[in-house]
Amino acid sequence: MAWNTNDIPDQKGRTAVVTGANGGLGLETARALARAGAHVVMAARDAEKAASAEKSIREDVPAASLRIVPLDLGSLESVRGAAAQILADHSSIDILVNNAGLMAIPERRTVDGFEMQFGVNHLGHFALTARLLPALLCADAARVVSVTSTAHHMGRAVDPKNPHLEGKYGEWKAYGQSKLANFHFAIGLQRRFEAAGVAAASLVAHPGLSNTDLQARSVEETGGGFVQRFFHGLAGSTGMTAARGALPQLRAATDPNAKGGEFYAPRFGNFGVPVRRPILRRVGLRSAIATLWEVSERETQLTLAVPAS
Repeated sequence: MAWNTNDIPDQKGRTAVVTGANGGLGLETARALARAGAHVVMAARDAEKAASAEKSIREDVPAASLRIVPLDLGSLESVRGAAAQILADHSSIDILVNNAGLMAIPERRTVDGFEMQFGVNHLGHFALTARLLPALLCADAARVVSVTSTAHHMGRAVDPKNPHLEGKYGEWKAYGQSKLANFHFAIGLQRRFEAAGVAAASLVAHPGLSNTDLQARSVEETGGGFVQRFFHGLAGSTGMTAARGALPQLRAATDPNAKGGEFYAPRFGNFGVPVRRPILRRVGLRSAIATLWEVSERETQLTLAVPAS
């Protein structure tokens, strides 16, 4: 039978952190985890949307255990503050879903000077994971889920000499790079977990073509770019709902049979039930991951090393 939210095991007593929980896939991920009994930290940038999302979940799950924590992934200082707040409240974290992201926007910079898509989609999550690592390792068997996209197939590995694509920017080029970075990060983190002999696991998921506000924001940011409008229209007419699109990351986060290093996605690429998919693009994978780690630690000034068990 097809996996769905009814297959999520009891999450009572567990803590989950979901980035971008104020809408779309993040909201539906937070809703499903709360319904299963988890305490959910809704890490989000837009306070008004986060409050509305919390209200939506409570209307659906009156007994939901929720906490909103302000998080702007485009600011390393905001990431530091959010992580400090989460760690002050929770000695252990069982699930971290690195979900938030931007898609194919015009060239912009984060407050730290990073290319916006690489900065938000990858570097912000890299920094958050690094700062939450002590609590993740305190859990019995934590899971970190990185959310990528089919666009990772068109992405190129990060160039350490020009990770922010200065003079070479393209909206989809930058998006593909950031989504491939999510993919490489998930696999690289799992390899570090295994080398350290810890019980934590890192998995990767993609939602397929889902009708969320991601496409609408992309159209708004570009002033109605043709490709952005095409995908916005396609998602609206044939895309899966946000609730269905969230299933791959929920399965990666909660399925007892899922293992570290696995990839979950819709059965038919961009549509269908959530299933385990093969890891492709293995040629040069080790080198690409090593370069990504070098660039990420250099840019964030944070070391993400997993201490041996």
